[in-house]
Amino acid sequence: MTGHLSRVPLRWVDLDAQGHVNNALVADYLQEARVDWLLSGPNGHLLGTSTMVVSHHVEFLGPVLFSTEPVEVELVVGSVGAARFQLGYSLRQDGVELARAHSTLCLYDYGAGRPRRMTTAERTWFAAQSGHLEPFRSLGRWHVGDQAHQHAFAVRWSDLDPYGHVNNVRVFDFLAEARIRMNPDSDSVTRMDAAVQDGLLWMVARQDVDYLGQINHRLEPYRVRSAVARVGRTSVTIVAQVEDPLDGMTLARARTVLVSGDSAGRPVPLPEAMHAAAAKWPAQAH
Repeated sequence: MTGHLSRVPLRWVDLDAQGHVNNALVADYLQEARVDWLLSGPNGHLLGTSTMVVSHHVEFLGPVLFSTEPVEVELVVGSVGAARFQLGYSLRQDGVELARAHSTLCLYDYGAGRPRRMTTAERTWFAAQSGHLEPFRSLGRWHVGDQAHQHAFAVRWSDLDPYGHVNNVRVFDFLAEARIRMNPDSDSVTRMDAAVQDGLLWMVARQDVDYLGQINHRLEPYRVRSAVARVGRTSVTIVAQVEDPLDGMTLARARTVLVSGDSAGRPVPLPEAMHAAAAKWPAQAH
């Protein structure tokens, strides 16, 4: 089915140490397309007052490189319920699909602190665009468990969105910061150092995030607890959860598939440090 097409400009500062657009910025581009789509129709009033992201599933098919030409994001509507709706995305650069994704959102009454049902007019507009979205492959059922790597992070004021809490795409940043510190040997190089010094690339192939609660700005840090689930020859699945250490609440859960690659992006065997991390911080299967 044909969807809504958005053109999202790139910024030079979107590039990471590996010379291509950081995977977390891809989620940002999808958000820009979602905002453009809502503002193009009669439900623009939902922005800033009534929508909440429930989950993201993103498959990264290739690196996005810097260009003065915008990337194109095609957005389509999937299933539509009484309070929820699903979106699908295809991100392309120079006609090549580099990412595809699904998001689930709900309408939310922030004053009452609970989801709200769509009005008849709202649901009619969503349902008129609704079609089938092909589901993504399951990454399995895992939980972090007691043996986990812990990373504390602070929320910046600039992380907040119009609702007054941390924007959903910033959670991708928190998870990435935790991943690069998952090293069982504190004296060895980090993931980013390895990419620069040894020609090793860590390519994010898939990232799923489920949002369970709001992250607010405060002086006390939050934490990410991460564990290694499935280990292959060239890829590894890391599960993580964002927690509030003050009350023990889990605010987000994530599953990330990483592929180890050479400087040309060809898959290579996982480094020994990742096998050591899997032994030290094993995830638990459900």
